[in-house]
Amino acid sequence: MTQQPAVYRLEAKTQSYDWGKLGDVSKVAHYAKQSGVDVDPAKPYAELWMGTHPNAPSVVMDDTRTPLKDLIQVHSELSTETIYNQYNGDLPFLFKILSIRKALSIQAHPDKALGARLHSEFPNIYKDPNHKPEMAIALTPFEALCGFRPLNEIAQHLDTYPELAALVGDEKVQQFKNTIKQDNQDQNKAVLKDVFAAIMNSSADKVKEQLAQLTERLRNKNEKTVVDELVLRLDQQYPGGDIGVFSMLVMNYVTMEPGQAMFLGANEPHAYLSGDCVECMAASDNVVRAGLTPKFKDVAVLVDMLTYRYGSAESQKMKGESFGLHSLLYDPPIDEFSVVLTRLTGGQAETHEPISGPSILIVTRGAGKLEADNSQFDLKDGYVYFVGANVSISATAEETGLEFYRAFTVPN
Repeated sequence: MTQQPAVYRLEAKTQSYDWGKLGDVSKVAHYAKQSGVDVDPAKPYAELWMGTHPNAPSVVMDDTRTPLKDLIQVHSELSTETIYNQYNGDLPFLFKILSIRKALSIQAHPDKALGARLHSEFPNIYKDPNHKPEMAIALTPFEALCGFRPLNEIAQHLDTYPELAALVGDEKVQQFKNTIKQDNQDQNKAVLKDVFAAIMNSSADKVKEQLAQLTERLRNKNEKTVVDELVLRLDQQYPGGDIGVFSMLVMNYVTMEPGQAMFLGANEPHAYLSGDCVECMAASDNVVRAGLTPKFKDVAVLVDMLTYRYGSAESQKMKGESFGLHSLLYDPPIDEFSVVLTRLTGGQAETHEPISGPSILIVTRGAGKLEADNSQFDLKDGYVYFVGANVSISATAEETGLEFYRAFTVPN
């Protein structure tokens, strides 16, 4: 009996959403071209999906065009029996490239208990009972909103932006300022929730009126701050009085350079603003939105579900740990996935010892060779491979150098 191969080149599917970068400017389109996609310069290429998710399943790039999920179902050892059984034959993660031209919605993802409840009560909106932790690693300079600002910054913004204070109301503003002086964490979270709830539950007319005042005032300022510019940009992207423009005044503005990462745990508010990133997430579609979107907003659920943790923008970032000579491991505090970034200069090589679970890798820059399973494979910009469990791989860079990301799961 011949042994089942353990490495397969995949064709990953693109998703076109309004916020995506257009045509060849998009990393998503650039990588998709390698699988033979004809790129339309006027079309937004927002996401490249790598995995078994039914909305855009990856297929093996050969004459059979076998969906990855079908391959794993026939050969469960590629996933391992434990992971195969735990996740019903699916990969536990969805690996993506995102190319962002304009802000995504302000959102949070439910934890497992809330995901199950929302799916049970509103199955047409929340399609599955799972949680959806996710991690983003910047490919290009990247901007996002993530978590709540330090409380003294929020207090400062309530002074600097009187239009924000007008939505919150004098009484709640004063209560917030008085409470945070006591430095009691539980009380701080309670007043932060009161302030955020007041903002998010403001009437559409009041939001529109205060936002018009705010943007008019900021446009006429001679020296604008980074936050001023961001308010004006978001208002331009989502005109007509979107509450998300105000909510960013209480959220952290996070900037990342290539290779920097952030983990977005359950019940934490966030929004990606611009740039290209590698993203990995649990295979779920559960999103609770509340601003910067024309889609359904579930403000009551969002306000109630958040943890109301607060801290600096820098505290939102994750540090990579050493993994081999030329690799960094980003290992979030969840079971579904970890991601390794490997960067090689010309002629350098890196070996990854066998991982006891399935993985997917994508080449994000350069070229080289991959050796695994007594076979050799080309590594080129945009090439995507599935690597079965318990297989050692070795990559060697050509003169141009080589960079690839690899998402994997191990049995817990």
